[in-house]
Amino acid sequence: MLYENSLLERLERSLRAVLPAWKLSSDGDLRLLTISENATFLAEEGGRRVVLRVHRPGYHSEAEIRSELSWIEALRRDGVVETPRPLRAEDGELLVRFMDGPSARYAVAFEHMSGREPEATSDLPHWYRHLGEISARLHDHARRWTRPADFVRKRWDFETILGRDAYWGDWRAAPGLDGEGLALLERLQVRLEAECRAAGQGGDRFGLVHCDMRAANLLVEGDRLGVIDFDDCGLSWFGYDFAASISFIEHEPIVPALRQAWLEGYARVSPFPEEQARLLPMFVMLRRMQLTAWIASHAETPTALALGPAFSRGTVDLARAYMDDAGASVGADEAGVRAA
Repeated sequence: MLYENSLLERLERSLRAVLPAWKLSSDGDLRLLTISENATFLAEEGGRRVVLRVHRPGYHSEAEIRSELSWIEALRRDGVVETPRPLRAEDGELLVRFMDGPSARYAVAFEHMSGREPEATSDLPHWYRHLGEISARLHDHARRWTRPADFVRKRWDFETILGRDAYWGDWRAAPGLDGEGLALLERLQVRLEAECRAAGQGGDRFGLVHCDMRAANLLVEGDRLGVIDFDDCGLSWFGYDFAASISFIEHEPIVPALRQAWLEGYARVSPFPEEQARLLPMFVMLRRMQLTAWIASHAETPTALALGPAFSRGTVDLARAYMDDAGASVGADEAGVRAA
C-alpha cells in the first residue's frame, strides 16, 4: 500500500526534520490534510499556516515539479487566477529533497489559502460560471505564454489516459466489474479512442491545462473562487478541464446545468467553439474511465475506499447511456443521409 499508517508516521517524522528549511519548527503543529497521488500536510506556527505537499516517488520527475511551479508563478504574476504562492526555502529553492527511509522524496510548500469547497447544496452553477471564466483565462494564458526551455509536463491524451501508456493503470482492475460490464467498457474504449483521434490536437483545442479543477480543488470565500493543486497540470484538450471539474459527480442530474454554466462563464472571456463544446460529453466519459482506473491503482486512498465497487458499476451505467445516445445519433445521421 502506498500510504499505510506506518508509512505516514515515518513520512511525518522525515518531513519534520526538514521543516526548518521553511523557517518552521520541527516540533511544531503538523497534520495530514489529504492523501491522493501525494501526501499533503498543514503546518501551523505562530499564526503562520503553510501547506506542504510531499510527492510520491516515481510519479513526477524533479523537472516536472519545477515546471508546474513555474507555470503557477507565471499565472500569479500575470493575474490570471487566484492560487496560493509557492514558498521558497531559505536557500531559495522551491523543492526540498529529503530521505524517507530508502526513498528520496521531494516536498514543496505553499501559502495557505482560506476558504471552503463549493458544496453540492449551494448554487453550484453560479460557481461553475466563475470556473468557466477562470478556465478561459487559463487557456488563453497557456496559448500565449512562452514556456521555459526546460519546461516538461505529462501529456494527457488517449494513450496516457486509457491506452497502453495509461499513467493511472488499467480500468479493468477496478472492483465491481462483472463480465457484462467489462465487455461494455471494452466497446466504449474502442469508441473513445476513435473519438479522441477525431477530436484532433491542434493548438486551438489542445494545450497546457490544469486538468483537476474539481470541487475539492476550489476554495470559495465571499465572491472569490480560488484554484489550488496544479499537480496534474499538463498537455491535454481544453475541454478536458470541464470533464475534470465534474470528477466523481458525472452521474448527478445537475451536470448539464454545470456544463451550461461553465460555457456561459467561458464566453465572458471568449466563446468556447461549438465544435469543441459538442465533445464535452465524450471528455466526461473519458475522464470517468480514467477515474475508474485510478480507484483500482490507488485502492488504499480514502477516496477509493469510500467509492468502492459502486463507482465502477456507476461507470458501466454511464457507459451504457453514452453508447445508447451515440448509437441513436449515428442512426439519426444515417437516416438523414438516406432521406437526402
